[in-house]
Amino acid sequence: MAKTRDANRIIDEITGDDEELKQMIAEETVNSEVARLIYDARISAGLTQTELADLIGSKQPVIARLEDADYEGHSLTMLQRIAIVLNQKIEINFVPAEGREEVA
Repeated sequence: MAKTRDANRIIDEITGDDEELKQMIAEETVNSEVARLIYDARISAGLTQTELADLIGSKQPVIARLEDADYEGHSLTMLQRIAIVLNQKIEINFVPAEGREEVA
């Protein structure tokens, strides 16, 4: 394998044709992205985890868990609560999955 710094190419080389592993990586990527979005929105609003938790009627450890890239329990309800207090909106898109046939 030629040297590369392209993370996607490296992952493709490692996963090969292992669809289960590719699915696991995709799910972890989404969890990480959601956690990062929450963190970025909170920081942009100038809030601590405790302050955000107070605004949504929760506790600081809940916000810490939501901002953890390994957390798998993000709910749309909680994301909406956070968006409302941060004067944001949530946008969700369905996009075709790579390598899958379209459903007719």
